[in-house]
Amino acid sequence: MSVLGLGPMGTASAAAFLRAGHRTAVWHRTPGAAGALVAKGAVEAGSVGAAVAAGPLVVVCAAPYEAARAVLDTAGDGLAGRTLVVLAPGSPVHARETADWAERHGVGGYLDGVVMSSPPGVGGPGCLLLCSGDQAAFDEHRKTLAALGEPFYLGPDAALASVYETALLGLMSATLTGWLHSVALIGAAGPGGNVPATEFTEVARRWLHSVGELMGTYAPQIGSEHCPADGLPLERHLAMADILVHASELRGVPSGLPELLREPLARAVAAGHGGEGYARLAGFVASSGELASAGESAPAAEDGSVTG
Repeated sequence: MSVLGLGPMGTASAAAFLRAGHRTAVWHRTPGAAGALVAKGAVEAGSVGAAVAAGPLVVVCAAPYEAARAVLDTAGDGLAGRTLVVLAPGSPVHARETADWAERHGVGGYLDGVVMSSPPGVGGPGCLLLCSGDQAAFDEHRKTLAALGEPFYLGPDAALASVYETALLGLMSATLTGWLHSVALIGAAGPGGNVPATEFTEVARRWLHSVGELMGTYAPQIGSEHCPADGLPLERHLAMADILVHASELRGVPSGLPELLREPLARAVAAGHGGEGYARLAGFVASSGELASAGESAPAAEDGSVTG
């Protein structure tokens, strides 16, 4: 197999393949850049063509997608019949364009991939490798790709990995920002305050397991007519949001985030959904117009964005 592009992610990926015992050829546009990897057992190829010829699996770590295609263009017909995995940040549109490019160039199977980790975490515990594109190629090389992270096949549309990455990074950002607000709230002066972040976080990490279970409960209900409250209707969620806004103001912590969270709840309750469960809120988060009033989620556009 081969890894093309030895920036931070390419270097980390090649090292992960070597740790897993895979014979790995590497190439970088700067000769000699692979010294540390060669010392670990990698073979430095003198050209893209030589690297591609090293095995049936070619992993490209070059950004943006246009740069990845420019590198691969120099391989000529060498890609024919091989599996190509592109790990490049970019838009869903660019992912589809690269999949089309791969088909025109006779690539045996194309996979768009995302390693959900910073370079130091590649191949480590909890690291995920999201792949979309040719399922047969994924199945054939799954064990090899597992050196980068736990492999997840998302579907045949090459754009899916890019969309998942964006959505998951949004989830991470929202979760971490909510955690920081909580740390500020419980660490502020006042009754029950001045709690160190480490003490609060020990409890918060345990609580997040329960939050994950709630996500699993609500997911099948989104977009359906049946969103049971199960003892915690939206009107109670709104009351809790009001308490969070008030507590933030009392503690001197900016209340912008809890007010942002409160806004769709207030719209949902005003629209008559106060007695329903949290899944009903999905339509109000996805849209501020008629779709939300109907309790439906906005449709996805062809490029993976949300319309409406």
